[in-house]
Amino acid sequence: MRLVLASAIAFQAFAFAPAVHAAGGDSSPPKPTSTTKKCLFGRVYDEAAGRCVKPNKTNFTDDQLYDAVRELAYDGQYEHAQDVLRVMSDQNDDRVLTYWGFTYRKMGELELANVFYEKAIDTNPDNILARSYMGQGFVAEGKTDLAIQQWREIKARGGEGTWAEASLREAIRTGLTYSY
Repeated sequence: MRLVLASAIAFQAFAFAPAVHAAGGDSSPPKPTSTTKKCLFGRVYDEAAGRCVKPNKTNFTDDQLYDAVRELAYDGQYEHAQDVLRVMSDQNDDRVLTYWGFTYRKMGELELANVFYEKAIDTNPDNILARSYMGQGFVAEGKTDLAIQQWREIKARGGEGTWAEASLREAIRTGLTYSY
């Protein structure tokens, strides 16, 4: 009975936590668009052209490219997300650095992922999404003490109750990590 109650409480904490725009990116999963529904080989859907195009052959803004990165990454297309990241104009933007880290982490390159997370955090110490993703990588590596440090930093930077904080807290508690 206690386990069921604890599970229900944990579910409510995630199900009803406010969706926030964390520094470094949105915390809610992106909605699938034609980029992941219709396009192949890392192409991005161009509404104006009415077709899928190579990311380096578009006039998209970095915000539009960032949305494509998030969508491709969420869909598990990490290498294609990296193809889009490569054409973004500001490689030192903390959002871009966060997603370089995210894609490398998901591809099993934890050391390289941490290099990008650290750069994102150096650029914007309040990037709680980068801190959460880095902490989840630490959990996967069994480095719970380092994950707890990132969790504490998230809380200290006003991130308590956000997806970034709650997902890292839960990952530390259970050993299971999250993508979004």
